Amino acid sequence: MASYKRKLSFSEEDLSCPVCCDIFKDPLLLSCSHSVCKVCLQQFWESKGSPECPVCRRRSSKEDPHLNLALKNLCESFSAERSQRSSAGSEVLCSQHSEKLKLFCLEDQQLVCLVCRDSKSHKNHNFSPINEAALDLKEELKIELKPLQEKLKNFRDFKESCDETAGKIKIQTQHTERRIKEEFEMLHQFLEDEEAARIAALREEEEQKSQMTKEKMEKMSREISSLSDTIRAVEEEMGAEDVSFLQNYRTTITRTQCRLEHPERLSGALIHVEKHLEILKFTVWEEMQEIIHTPVTLNPITAHPQLVLSEDLTSVRFSDEKQKLPDNPERFGLYGAVLGSEGFNSGTHCWDVDVGGNKCWALGVMAVSEERKGAVFSRSGIWYMCYNDVEYRAGSTPKQATLLSVNRKLQKIRVTLDWDRGKLSFSDAVNNTHLHTLTHTFTERVFPFFNTHCKLFPLRILPVEMSVRPQHF
Repeated sequence: MASYKRKLSFSEEDLSCPVCCDIFKDPLLLSCSHSVCKVCLQQFWESKGSPECPVCRRRSSKEDPHLNLALKNLCESFSAERSQRSSAGSEVLCSQHSEKLKLFCLEDQQLVCLVCRDSKSHKNHNFSPINEAALDLKEELKIELKPLQEKLKNFRDFKESCDETAGKIKIQTQHTERRIKEEFEMLHQFLEDEEAARIAALREEEEQKSQMTKEKMEKMSREISSLSDTIRAVEEEMGAEDVSFLQNYRTTITRTQCRLEHPERLSGALIHVEKHLEILKFTVWEEMQEIIHTPVTLNPITAHPQLVLSEDLTSVRFSDEKQKLPDNPERFGLYGAVLGSEGFNSGTHCWDVDVGGNKCWALGVMAVSEERKGAVFSRSGIWYMCYNDVEYRAGSTPKQATLLSVNRKLQKIRVTLDWDRGKLSFSDAVNNTHLHTLTHTFTERVFPFFNTHCKLFPLRILPVEMSVRPQHF
């Protein structure tokens, strides 16, 4: 015989105890055919003092009623089914009409039921099925996330640059300290106090620069963490159920509006090595009234990564190997150039450069305001003399340089800057023969400029012998 099952439907009221009004728990069957929870019946009988039915008040003929097993099984099945429906996610109903939310209003950006759709409050509005609306808005959020993801990448790259700068600061500090000690060893015992003062200044600058870099790194870490949390939260919302996603959409889209500014390069973060080294011998010159050497030293912070500077910062040569250096704003990015450590905005200054066998060089001055990245010779702000293994020229950027009439190979070039009179002169330092003079009304500080692409022969700034003589009145 084929089995036949008929599914009966029961409401929660049908399966509720008449005393506690909850779903039956261990229902007992009384002689009057009514059922009551075991605990409820015991409490009722204790309060009444007699075994009567809580529903019809008839006295029960049984003081120990039997368990209504069929009703118990039915209640357990009902509770299990209700629990399953709840865990699977019950339908969200409209708070106004208690109808299932089936649509999404595109104008109001909220979930609505069919009654809401036909109401006056949504008249002439456009609607979309929930699944379609969720799909469209998720695509919109993907677009909104892209700038955040790009910004996060920029912040991470910038933090990595900060890490490299911090390492470079440490290396510079160690190198500069060693150079300072070497200089002071040459100046004998009586300069020990000066040596301690210089090292203290270096340590102070290291602390300042390291602290500045640390603060930048900490700020980047906080902003990276903030962006990561925002992106993670938005992605979690995007992975939520459509209904939950749409309910939280306004809050989610607001979180994507990033107010963080793009990080700027660290300017002035590196140790000013030249400040600690360049005036050591000048101080000795004043104190000992003896000879001072090089009037100009090179600034390693400005040097192109393919330029190798000597330890005393007085010579420079070109290298095929590009050094891994921080891309700070002060550094040349395209041409193999480096600036002197000290700029001039008044007075007359002179320095000699040994070009020797160098076959490609340029010497002169450069304005402090000029950009050092890219093609610097295509912009104004450099006054120079150059050699390209064939001819000598002199001029100012971006104009075409003037060909010089030189019949001999020059070995040493003297550069003389008269800032107040607006003259930059070049001469042969061997025989003091004038080569060319550029004129310009200088309005800002200029720095000695050195450019080379020769690997075999460096450019060397030569010592200038100067002595201190007492002035007679």
